[in-house]
Amino acid sequence: MVNRDKAGCPTAAATLPLDRLLASLAANAEQLGKRWEIAVRDRRARAAERRMEADAAPPVQLHTPLFYATCALGGVLSTGLTHLAVTPLDLVKCNMQVDPSKYRDISSGFGVLLQEQGLGGFFKGWMATLVGYSSQGACKFGFYEYFKKCYSDIAGPENADRLKTVIYLAASASAEVIADLALCPMEAVKVRIQTQPGFARCLTDGLPKLVRSEGAFGLYKGIVPLWGRQIPCESNSSQIIFSYCICMPRVK
Repeated sequence: MVNRDKAGCPTAAATLPLDRLLASLAANAEQLGKRWEIAVRDRRARAAERRMEADAAPPVQLHTPLFYATCALGGVLSTGLTHLAVTPLDLVKCNMQVDPSKYRDISSGFGVLLQEQGLGGFFKGWMATLVGYSSQGACKFGFYEYFKKCYSDIAGPENADRLKTVIYLAASASAEVIADLALCPMEAVKVRIQTQPGFARCLTDGLPKLVRSEGAFGLYKGIVPLWGRQIPCESNSSQIIFSYCICMPRVK
C-alpha cells in the first residue's frame, strides 16, 4: 500500500530512487545504441552487396540488340523530353511564321497566346511533339551506332580509323534520314494543331483527320525540307562533337 502524506502525495519511501532511475535510463540508452549500430552495420552490408552485384553484372556488350535498344532509349529521353519542355517556345515560333502581323515577336506572342487560350494553350500539340521527337531520337541514336558499325566493317579494319570522320558523317546522315521519316508525320500534325484553330485537339484525332483530307503521302509533304535542315545540321554536329568535345585516346 502506498504511503501518502496529509496532502495526499506519495512519500519519499514510495518514489523510485535516483540511482535506479539513472541506471534504467543508461540501460535503455545502451540498448538503443546497440540497435543503432546493428542497423547501420546491416545497411552498410546491404549497400556493399548491391555494389558487388553491380560490379559483377556484365556490362552491355557493344553492337548487340540490347546495346542498340539502350542507345534508342537514350534518344527518347534526351530528344523527346527536351522538345516537350520547349513546346511553348515552339508554339510561338510556328505562329510567328504563319501570322507575323499578329505574333510580332516572342514576348508579344506569349501575350497573345495567354490572352486567347490561357496557360493550357501553351502546350498545344504536346502529344505530337513528344511522340514525334521521341521516335526521331530513338532512330537517330540507335541507327547512328548501327550504321557506324556497318560502315566501319565495310571499310575494313585498316581503313576504319583513317576514314573515321567520313564514316561518322555517313552514319549520322543515314540515321537522320530514317529519324526524319519517323518525325515528319508527327511534325505535320503538330504544326496544324498549333497554327490552325479548330483543326484537332491532339494527335489521336489530328492524325486520322490529316490522312483523310490529304492521304498518307500528305504526312510527308515536308520531308525534303526537313532532310535539308536536319541532315547537314546533325552531320556537322557529330563531326564537331567527336573532333573537339570528346577526347579520344590516341593509339601509340
